[in-house]
This record gives sequence, C-alpha cells and structure tokens, in this order.
Amino acid sequence: MPSPDEKRPGLLIRDSYQYSDATLIVPPLLVECLQFFDGEHTELDLRQLLVQLTGDLRTSDIEEHLVRSLSDAGFLDNENYARLREERHREFASAPVREPAHAGSAYPDAPDELSLQLAGYLKDGKGSPADATLVGVAAPHVSLDGGWESYQSAYRLLGPQYADRTFVVLGTSHYGSPERFGLTRKPFVSPLGEAVTDLGLVDRLERHGGPAVLMEDYCHSIEHSIEFQVLFLQHLYGAKVRILPVLCGAFGRSIYEGGMPEDDDDVRQFLGALGDIAASERVRLFWVLGIDMAHMGRRYGDRFAARASQDTMESVAARDRARIRRLSEGDRAGFWTLVQENHDDLKWCGSSVLYTFLAAIPSARARLEHYQQWNIDPQSVVSFGGLGFIAGQ
Repeated sequence: MPSPDEKRPGLLIRDSYQYSDATLIVPPLLVECLQFFDGEHTELDLRQLLVQLTGDLRTSDIEEHLVRSLSDAGFLDNENYARLREERHREFASAPVREPAHAGSAYPDAPDELSLQLAGYLKDGKGSPADATLVGVAAPHVSLDGGWESYQSAYRLLGPQYADRTFVVLGTSHYGSPERFGLTRKPFVSPLGEAVTDLGLVDRLERHGGPAVLMEDYCHSIEHSIEFQVLFLQHLYGAKVRILPVLCGAFGRSIYEGGMPEDDDDVRQFLGALGDIAASERVRLFWVLGIDMAHMGRRYGDRFAARASQDTMESVAARDRARIRRLSEGDRAGFWTLVQENHDDLKWCGSSVLYTFLAAIPSARARLEHYQQWNIDPQSVVSFGGLGFIAGQ
C-alpha cells in the first residue's frame, strides 16, 4: 500500500501471513524495480533499469541494498522465506490453543473494556426478534467500530435458547488455498476466556471431508473472520461456548472457469460431509457466518475512488441486494450465477461461505436485517450486513 508516512513516501510492504514481522518502505524511485523480482528477470535486467532511473552507471550499492533488504525481511521466495514460513507453521501446529491474533489492535485486550464495548454494540438494537425456526446468522468480519450496526442486527437475534448449541462458525479464509477448508482442533482464546472446539465434529469432518480438508490450517492463527464472531458468542453465552471453526477458501476455479463449486470432486466431498453433519446434528447446532460483501475502490485494485452510497456504490448496492434476494429464495445456483458475473467484479468476501452454508442446509432462507457500506479508507468501500437464516420444512 502507499506509505502512510508523508515524511517517508513510497510503497509500504508487509507480510499479511505474518511469517515476517518486518515492514519496509520502498522509495518512489525504486518501486518500479519490484516488477523485476518475478523469477524471470535477471540481476542484469535490474541493473539496467537502475541505470536508466538514476542516470548513473554505479548502481551496484543500490541494487545490493534493495535485494538484501527484501531478502532479510522475508519478502523474496528464497531460503530465508522458506525458513520463516516453516517456523510459523510449526509454531501454530504445536501450540495448545489458538491465541487471539487481533486483541489490542482490532479490539481491547482488557476483558472488562472488551465486554463493555460489546455490550454497547448490542444495546437497544433494532431488528426482528428471534424466530423459532432460526438456524443461523451472518455477521460481518469488518472492523467492529465500522460494522457495529450490522453485527448488532445479526447477534440481537440470538436468544438464551441457543446457549447449549455448538456454533458452526464458517469464516472467509482470506489467506487460504482456493477450494480448501481449514480446520483446527485448538480451542480459541480471547480476552474473555477460552472457547471450546467441538473435537468430535472436527474429527468427523477430517475423516469424511476428503482432500479439501486442511487440518491445523495455519490460516486460523492470523484470520479475523472467525475470531470476531467468537467474541460476540462468548459475550452472549460465556467464555466456554462450543464452536466448530471452519475457514472456507474461495471457489476461484468456478468463478474463473465456470461450472458450480461442487464440480470439483474434493469440494463436493467436503460439502457432502458437512451436509451429513447438518442433518444428523440439526437440533444441537447453530450456524454463524463471518462474511463481508463487496470490496470496491483503489485499495482493491479498481481505478476509481469509491464513496459509500454514492455514484458507483449505488449500483453496487443494487447488485448486492440482488444476490441477497437469491439467498432469501434459497436459490443457491442462482446466487452463484450472479457471483460468477464478470468473474465477481464486486469481489464479495464471503461468497464461498454462503454457498457452503446453503449446500449444508438447502432449506435455509436468508432474511436481510441490515445493509450498509463503509469507507475503509477515503477511496475504498466495503459493503456488508446482518442476515438471519430461517429453515424451511
């Protein structure tokens, strides 16, 4: 991203996988050089560009410093990166619990302060009362402050009658492999305490879910889409709430090559295994989806600046709602057809989660509780909302 420091302009680079904790700012003059680190160009190509940019034949020091800085930070695909990656994966695999990745940054790390904040979000919420046939909700995973009204609209539907359920938390996998589903047996820790992962259900999915299952998926260690939902569930039902955390990778093959997600044999096997659990354990499960919707503007690769509910974002809202209507009709195939349009130019962050849920519970019908758009920065917008899911007969 562009450097946020006016005194140090350039391109800021950091590792969202957190294999490396380094942050680099590449000066404007050298940003163009990064295109040569593609595995195809040589050092000679880089040196030639540097001569053109600087007008100086003596560029070896600049070249060496750039290469060394990127390598030491773990930003080149080399032995250092492989070592950092292996260390992080091994640390997570051997850890007894899944530690809170975003406490102290995305939300308070002090239990009392966090409880007070969550209580404030849910106080005096507007929306529909809980329904006897309610089987699930969808809430955002955007910043709690930015999306609190949508969180509120979803979580106010959950009454005390769900306290003894196992909550199947399906979250967007921002960092995981496409057509894969990340599982973990680790209990989720937050400032509020330690949630209990339903090991029996995890074992069933591992046994029957097939090759699409990634067991002890490292992405769980850094992902926020499930972590944020666990906070609200613990606030409502206590620290030891039972969960089945599942990260859903994108269905990229279907979006870009056509066909339905389950045309992939591995995806079909996993969806079948999850559907079997949904049918056999129906009365003791409740489903929670951590999803956002459209991602528009410069941060997300568009050539225009986006403003919430203005100009282009008005048509985005109409298209968002068209997809939601398909969900309200239980039209999984129709929903996916809309996602596939223009290879999902809306960049919905959660389409695979919704499809996975509807595949597990085909009778579910969505009810939109709240919809909103939010400028995550001055030129970029995320849309999201709160949904309730009613089960048909």
